[in-house]
Amino acid sequence: MSNSPVIIITGASSGIGAATARLFAREGYQVILAARRFDRLHALAEEIKADGGEALPIAIDLNRLEDIQQLTRVVLSQFNQIDILFNNAGFGALDWLEKLDPKDDIQTLFHVNVLGLIWMCQAVLPHMIENRRGHIINMSSVAGLVSPPTYTAYSASKFAVRGFSEALRREVGIYNIKVSGIYPGAVATEFGQHAHIDRRTRITTPAWLLLSADEVARSVLHLVRHPKRILIIPWPLKLAVCLNELFPGLVDWAVEKLFVRPERT
Repeated sequence: MSNSPVIIITGASSGIGAATARLFAREGYQVILAARRFDRLHALAEEIKADGGEALPIAIDLNRLEDIQQLTRVVLSQFNQIDILFNNAGFGALDWLEKLDPKDDIQTLFHVNVLGLIWMCQAVLPHMIENRRGHIINMSSVAGLVSPPTYTAYSASKFAVRGFSEALRREVGIYNIKVSGIYPGAVATEFGQHAHIDRRTRITTPAWLLLSADEVARSVLHLVRHPKRILIIPWPLKLAVCLNELFPGLVDWAVEKLFVRPERT
């Protein structure tokens, strides 16, 4: 059995998760592919193996604690190590709050984006604590730092990830376990399709700010090599975060004038 480091990637069946899996496999990692769509995971695992990498597909539903616990048991029984956990899985339902479905949009979103992420961390921590090493990378969003309209539930879930990551980092640092949060802006993935975004103003992220899944994957690898508490990408969005913190009233006025009123009236 290989002694290469082991990374678990949730939401690995497409988008950022799949791109990260390919990249880490090329870098010599043993990649655990976790998601619901096993057919896609299997195809990705075969692709990685054909390219000389190592990958194990495991179907899990992050709504089911028993699936997460079983995933951890399988990985430890086969590889005897978990070096990195990349909590990437998540989805968004973007609409005015009164239009969101209480269960399908809000409850399910929190189950996947927050509860499933927390359960994953809890499942791998005993092993990492015992071995006095590990790195947990939690996928948040710039919406976890700045809350736009129509992002109420999604932004709340990503703020929760931010708070959880901060607290966890301070809990486990003494065991040489690193906890990082990654805060990307818009990414060209299936996210927009599933979020059902429909805007009158047609306001969208300009092409020069739009990230690719491969760019985010490279940022995850950079975080592993050079751990940081928080990574905001692309870098111009740091300016938006600062503006929101320093001049919230101005941001409220601009968002209402340029987006909310044209969309609502």
